[in-house]
Amino acid sequence: MLENKKNKKKQPKRFIVLVAVASQMGITIFLGAYFGKYLDAKYHTDKAWFTIAFTLFALLISLYSVLKTLNKINNEE
Repeated sequence: MLENKKNKKKQPKRFIVLVAVASQMGITIFLGAYFGKYLDAKYHTDKAWFTIAFTLFALLISLYSVLKTLNKINNEE
């Protein structure tokens, strides 16, 4: 019974952490794409090289952050 109460308390915390991780991932990728578009417009590139590069870089950063957070959550159990 005591263990059941602990699981119920951890559930909302885990949900909030996962929502925060998803939000952080979306914001990071958006900012990378936005900065890349800004640089493409500033330097008048023929193709969207900066947008592609910074979006991929932001994607890698966000994936690293997600994996690090998920490992931390799994180790707390």
